[in-house]
Amino acid sequence: MYKIRKEPYGFHLTFSGLIGVDEMEAWLVESKEVLATADEKFGVFVDMRDLEILPPESQPALKRGQRLYKKLGMVRSVVILSDEITTMQFKRIAKQTGIYEWERYIDAGIESNWEEVGLAWIVDNVDPDKRRTVSPKRNTVRKSQKSS
Repeated sequence: MYKIRKEPYGFHLTFSGLIGVDEMEAWLVESKEVLATADEKFGVFVDMRDLEILPPESQPALKRGQRLYKKLGMVRSVVILSDEITTMQFKRIAKQTGIYEWERYIDAGIESNWEEVGLAWIVDNVDPDKRRTVSPKRNTVRKSQKSS
């Protein structure tokens, strides 16, 4: 199943279950229609938490869709996932279609506020990969320094 919803920032897409080639082609057709209403630049929020592995025969339509969204003004996208295999699959597809640089991936099983983090990327350009804090360096003193 898929859904496309227009939002102030651009588009919210939902993919869930097993999406066969016919349904992915239908998503592509509907995407062409809604993209005709898009602003010059927009973001895309993709919720794939309940998506099963995408069958190989469905991938060409998805790739055409990703290229279309980018061509027509997508500046950033975020993909929310909950499965490591699906995450790897979609990172590979994004690299093949040339959108990887503008796309971020958030694991909903690890990031409890995944929606907030995703929207911060789409709307405010707050990179979820760079916002994670690094633990401060510990103030360690070597034994040789202590005795002097």
